[in-house]
Amino acid sequence: MNRLALSLVPFAPLLGQPAPTGAREIMEEVQRRQKAASLHYEGTLEVSGGGGRVATKSWIFDRIGSFGESRSVLRFTVPAEVKGVALLIVNHPDRASDQWIWRPAIGREQRVAIQDRSTRFFGTDFSFEDLEERDLNQYEFRIASSEGANWVLDAKPKKASQYETTKVTVSKDRYTVTQVECFGKKGLVRTIQYRDFERIKNIWTARTVAVADAQRNSRTTLRYDRVDYNAAMRESDFTVDALRRR
Repeated sequence: MNRLALSLVPFAPLLGQPAPTGAREIMEEVQRRQKAASLHYEGTLEVSGGGGRVATKSWIFDRIGSFGESRSVLRFTVPAEVKGVALLIVNHPDRASDQWIWRPAIGREQRVAIQDRSTRFFGTDFSFEDLEERDLNQYEFRIASSEGANWVLDAKPKKASQYETTKVTVSKDRYTVTQVECFGKKGLVRTIQYRDFERIKNIWTARTVAVADAQRNSRTTLRYDRVDYNAAMRESDFTVDALRRR
């Protein structure tokens, strides 16, 4: 979710090693502690809009590969109107990701155009861009604040993005990203908060992600279930042809 190739990591510096001091070093440490060959989770989403309406959706997410060069597949399982809809994301270290949607109702995949990456992803408060993973080299980082228990870093994208800048809050004790604030030309676009951390296979993982759309005044809460790291996966399952087969 616009992971900046960072994700959800943490824990304190290893004994005998100095703590990172620069903004880039901090993000590299965040990334290092999140490193895994693969990630699988089942997610439940609650989308809250105006009038107190709440819609529930579920998806399965699989990811394989290294930061900035990973591939992921997200597939809806509930409700019936989106069941089977899938998104393939192929991340690149030097440019925006390639994305394809598979829609069972029409029996074919569609490429997601760059200009459409800022749109909402199937009624959630995630945009298509928020679901990709960008390498650290695609950003310029600086420390905006280092007081208290957190660092607040400014991340300015070098490549095309709907965001002018992003503020990333990182806890100093565990190097965990706890909040990301995304700003466009007209101000705050959305806020992403990471909560309920649990250590899974030695990786601190947020079990809850809350996304608030500042312009629509809507909110999506994603809860991670059955999280697993480093499970065996096949690269052949992360292709456009694989979207059609399942």
